[in-house]
Amino acid sequence: MSAERIFAPSAAIDLTSARRQGLRIALAVSVGFAWSLASGEVMPFLAPLFAAQFLTADRRPLALSQALGMVVLIMVVGQALAVATGLLGDRPLALLPLLWLLFFTCFLMQGANRGGAAVFLVLVMAIIVPLLGILQRDLGGSIILILVKAVITGAILSWLAHAAFPDPAGSSAPTTAAPVALATPWRAVASAFILLGALVLCLVDSRLSTAIVIPITVASLLGQLDLATSGRTALGLVIVNLFGGIVASFAYVVLSLDPTLWWLFLIVLVVGLLFGGSAAAHEKTGKVYAGALTIFLILFGLGVSPLPGTAAESFSTRIAYVLFAITYALCAAALFWPRRHPVPSANPR
Repeated sequence: MSAERIFAPSAAIDLTSARRQGLRIALAVSVGFAWSLASGEVMPFLAPLFAAQFLTADRRPLALSQALGMVVLIMVVGQALAVATGLLGDRPLALLPLLWLLFFTCFLMQGANRGGAAVFLVLVMAIIVPLLGILQRDLGGSIILILVKAVITGAILSWLAHAAFPDPAGSSAPTTAAPVALATPWRAVASAFILLGALVLCLVDSRLSTAIVIPITVASLLGQLDLATSGRTALGLVIVNLFGGIVASFAYVVLSLDPTLWWLFLIVLVVGLLFGGSAAAHEKTGKVYAGALTIFLILFGLGVSPLPGTAAESFSTRIAYVLFAITYALCAAALFWPRRHPVPSANPR
């Protein structure tokens, strides 16, 4: 099924610019994934994931000041999370309110269209640091170093992608169109509780102790659900995100036929063109395809390089995690998000 048929057509955009941006995303994630795996990174999906976030957030190259600001933000917030997790890890009633407050702040900024890619980076960090800090203590303080290194590598990958596919001289790269801010503070409150619930589930259920994809998928979906204006678009959102997990499973099978670094690079390049090209070509639904790419990178990354001290799980189990996260996020949002009230017509008859 073609993903384009699921959603209504997007606004007209510069197709040449969109193709160029799709090539940038595909190149960044494929080179980043292969490089991270060859370098022995514990979580090889992080650097390409952050690079994709930088590229989908804005079609202009990331400014050096923005990159430095994100690195400082990751170091400060990450260290604060690590200290809080170390001190309060055995007292969840004290730790969880702090995490909720951070989730709430991120969703509030997301709803106001502020912060750009940095907001999702903080959400990912606020999931990974407590989850691995409590359940994977062998990683210890290296979690912050892993995240900082991934952000720096992601920024470098985005710059290399722009250098490989530059905009023509004299043209200005269009910024990614920002959607109209529709989220309310009450929705941010509900979203923070929904994400906290997914994180708590992974902490208390030993079967989900390595299911890092569940809270990250929930965080990604909560940022996409504003697009679901009808049952049809909600179904399309589910299908595209689940498709990311199915593609990861198929890609892993293909990689097993020839488990070489070059073959892995080509596989991720093709998938990057599929999802990254769609993210660049659809202004309204771009973040849905970016979310599917996020799911693919996490599942595929955990498949080729599972977390230390954990066994590689079957892809059917991982896809079940994604399906559960999608179902949980949709049902929880339907139950707890405040209802939208229709705006009265300016010219009533």
